[in-house]
Amino acid sequence: MLLRIHHAAIIGSDYARSKYFYTVVLGLPVLAEHYRAARKSWKLDLALPDGSQIELFSMPGAPPRPSYPEAQGLRHLAFEVQDVAQCKHTLEAQGVAVEAVRVDEYTGRRFVFFTDPDGLPLELYEAAPVG
Repeated sequence: MLLRIHHAAIIGSDYARSKYFYTVVLGLPVLAEHYRAARKSWKLDLALPDGSQIELFSMPGAPPRPSYPEAQGLRHLAFEVQDVAQCKHTLEAQGVAVEAVRVDEYTGRRFVFFTDPDGLPLELYEAAPVG
C-alpha cells in the first residue's frame, strides 16, 4: 500500500532563519515557495535527491516542540549520506553543533545527530556500502 515517504513537514519559528538553514547549510534545492496570505504563513517545498521532499512552514504563534526528555510522536528526521564524518565536518564549519559520531550496533553504520534552528532533532545516517 505505501510506496515511500513523500515529504516531511517542519514548522519553523523564524522562517528566514529556517529557510537559510535548510537551503544553504543543508543545501536542499527549492522546488516552490508560496506566501499564504489567509494564514500569514510561508510554505517552502525543498527537494531531496531521491524525490522525497521537506515542506517548511512558518506558522505565527506555533508553540515550541517538546523534545527533551524524549516526547511522544516523531522522534527525529534522518538523512542518508555517503560519509558521516565529512558531513559532520561540513556542518561544523558552518557553525552547526554536531554530536559525536556513533556506530549503529545492529548495522555497523555510522550516524550523528544535530538540530535545526528550532531544536528539531536531525540525523545523518551512513549509506550501506556498495558492493
